[in-house]
Amino acid sequence: MTEVAASDQLLVVIDPVARWTDGESVRIAKDVLSAGATTKVCLPEGPEEFARALARRGSRRPVVVGDDRALLRAVSLLHRQRELAGCGVSLVPVGGVLSLARALGVPVGAVAAARAVLDGVERRLDLLVDESDGVVLGALRIPPVGAGEGMRGAEEVEVGGLGGVGGFGDAEGSGGSGGSAGFGSFGGGASGLGGHAWLRTCQSLVRTLAARPARVASVPGPGPSRLRVEVDGVTLVDLDQPVEAVSVTPGVAGGAEVEVRPVSVGAEASPLRVVGRRVTVSGADFRYRADSVVSGPVRTRTWTVREGGWGLTLPS
Repeated sequence: MTEVAASDQLLVVIDPVARWTDGESVRIAKDVLSAGATTKVCLPEGPEEFARALARRGSRRPVVVGDDRALLRAVSLLHRQRELAGCGVSLVPVGGVLSLARALGVPVGAVAAARAVLDGVERRLDLLVDESDGVVLGALRIPPVGAGEGMRGAEEVEVGGLGGVGGFGDAEGSGGSGGSAGFGSFGGGASGLGGHAWLRTCQSLVRTLAARPARVASVPGPGPSRLRVEVDGVTLVDLDQPVEAVSVTPGVAGGAEVEVRPVSVGAEASPLRVVGRRVTVSGADFRYRADSVVSGPVRTRTWTVREGGWGLTLPS
């Protein structure tokens, strides 16, 4: 556990979806953070600018203002850059997908979350890493129950790509006032492109895209699957035994809790539960839900626990 000093310099990265869905909470969080620390505010329009802002953070501590998907994006980028060990992450949850933030213990109110960023402590948490550099912070599920609420893994819909509409043209601002361009009126960008009718149409389009969950194509409904599940090299269930569901959750004494629910034949079958550090699932093409992202289909995937692999600022 590491104490977080309020005098830290902060890089506040505000997700474009958060700006559209709850601009008031974003404004409050920005004001609280700017009043308590030296901040640089970035307003990325899409994933490339999001990644560029993190890469250029220097000694600043990154603070993500957004939902679970924005947090996952930041942690995934830092993992691929091999910088998670030395760079803690802070989150101010804003948006419609906040179940992971709640499970991790992050306050969901803008003021409380911003104060936790300034006055909290960094806690090292476990995560799962797969062979394709994917990360899991909360839970992994097969089949991806509730996939309609998630997002496609490799085909993730980035509403931020429309961020230039509506005054998000400036990607970065410095200090407490530097990022204010993203919160005011829509400025001159609309006047030269068709006036208020065009502006209202674009506003409606972006808000609709921001609020609508992405559709997952060809995601199979929950049903029996024939999978081989191996934990630390030991086969827990093989292809000859259909299973209803598999879940893997990090954070159990440096390992992950693996639960397999076999298909009941006659008498109800009891779930199989073990704790291990390396989990391999293989079989027919399957999809899986890692936190809020649905990925696949794949035929095999291995997840390994990284004990204390990332840091998150939480209330002290």
